[in-house]
Amino acid sequence: MGGTWSANQNALTLFCLVIHFEISHSSAMQTGRSVVYAKNGGAAASQPLAVSAAISILKQGGSFIDAAIAVSAVICVVEPGASHLGGDAFLVTHHAASKTNLAFNGSGEGSHAATPDAYKDGIPLHGYKSGTVPGLVSTWFEAHGRYGKLPMATLLEQAIDYAENGFPANAGFVKRIAGHLAITPNTTVFKDMGIDINVKIGDLVVQKNLAQSLREIASGGRAAFYEGRIAQQLIKGSDGWFNAEDLKAHTTRVLDPLSIKYRDLTIYGQPPPTQGMILMEELLLNERFDVASLSETDRIHVGVESKKLGFADRNAILADPEFIDVNVAQILSKENIDARLKQISMDSSLTDIAPVSEGSDTTYFLVADKDGNAVSWIQSVFHGFGSSWIIPETGILLNNRLTGFSLDPASPNIIAPGKRPAHTLNAFTVTNPDGTLHIVGGTPGANIQVQTNLQLIVNLVDLKMNVQEATEAPRWQHLNSPGQSSLEETGSGVLEIENRVSTQVLDQLRAKGHDVKELAAWAHGSSVQLMQVLPNKTYAFGSDPRCEGHASGI
Repeated sequence: MGGTWSANQNALTLFCLVIHFEISHSSAMQTGRSVVYAKNGGAAASQPLAVSAAISILKQGGSFIDAAIAVSAVICVVEPGASHLGGDAFLVTHHAASKTNLAFNGSGEGSHAATPDAYKDGIPLHGYKSGTVPGLVSTWFEAHGRYGKLPMATLLEQAIDYAENGFPANAGFVKRIAGHLAITPNTTVFKDMGIDINVKIGDLVVQKNLAQSLREIASGGRAAFYEGRIAQQLIKGSDGWFNAEDLKAHTTRVLDPLSIKYRDLTIYGQPPPTQGMILMEELLLNERFDVASLSETDRIHVGVESKKLGFADRNAILADPEFIDVNVAQILSKENIDARLKQISMDSSLTDIAPVSEGSDTTYFLVADKDGNAVSWIQSVFHGFGSSWIIPETGILLNNRLTGFSLDPASPNIIAPGKRPAHTLNAFTVTNPDGTLHIVGGTPGANIQVQTNLQLIVNLVDLKMNVQEATEAPRWQHLNSPGQSSLEETGSGVLEIENRVSTQVLDQLRAKGHDVKELAAWAHGSSVQLMQVLPNKTYAFGSDPRCEGHASGI
């Protein structure tokens, strides 16, 4: 997949990941968070205020989607560097009564002006020309129309209050601002949001314009965003780069999720244009091994080699399926898995693997309700603070997702108007043989996502860990360069492993040819939220100590 990345973009990605690590990771971090057990639902997210909003909605009789929309909106207010109303979202839902699983594609399209000729000097990292049509708000209403119970005004109430009257900044919020300013010292994004760049931990953060935009959406519905004042400000502020037709044409796609059998379970994930197919391919390869009986060294080795092969296949085909045939069935076929399996040697690591390119700044959360319904939800503005551009007088941050396109004419992911770029975003659910819900999970982390999700499923299914053990277990990530998940992924990358893994295991991996680098004890670049339904129907929630969030139930 031909890339558009400049040295500056790569440097930005590295710095963002470093900042992420500084925000949420510490080698001295304490372990042993408790599993949260609940009978009537709950939530897990990266921001405690968002979890509280979910619990409030569930206690009011709201559905899993009602609570999830409340979480999504609050996160846009309190974690603007990771996701916002001007971003996108992907959901996998489980409806208990019908045993129906759906995939919601809330990604946006390139504007009518987004042609290769418009980017002869490359796709800029910042500014409105780096963004796609926002898809998050449309996804709220699409999901609410299917599964919502309470009015949208109720669901947005807490987000509006935090925007209008303020919320106390936490350490992550403060450090994200400092990190972005270090890269783009002349940015006006914080001034345009109404945020003081000198904010300290505990200071109230007020965003009046964003509060007004949320109120308009609460009262005017989807049209308030895609046709009303907000739409007009986007069109005017972008000098017509976006037009009314771009916004009118946008829809949230609701699809059958990808699914595979793993052991006796069914795994559901996101279809293209996301890279959910990689997780499926990784699992199909891992299933050919008795993973539980493997040594820790061999288990990591098989996972890493599976990752390399999955990314190689992704590179060859991933794009918007409405523009090009994306033959996922062939990738996940027995024939392809048989062929790829032959490439895995237990004695040595693969190096000759085709590259891919991506980047991200993202939020993942999950919600379940008393009726057994659940959603695995991931939303993003792509890089930290997205385009670093605010739709004028709205407080809404626009994504820079357009940088996920290629400018290589030979790439299936070549930029085009109305086309959606290839996405890293993916989330998963797992059901039992009888179709009932078993596991919900996911993480932010760009190309790390599918690697982490593989490890979570192996931990839970093969190694029989509980959700908190699975979340806290030492993790690995295989990247082209240390900490740089947006660079091209190749077979000859660096295998980074948290140093809670034994020296013996690290040495054995090196002997197989892996370029092993130690991470600090809790420095892996993901932030997991995880839920399992126990045989007695009790929910068990886990939350990653690598982030500032938590889990809560009722």
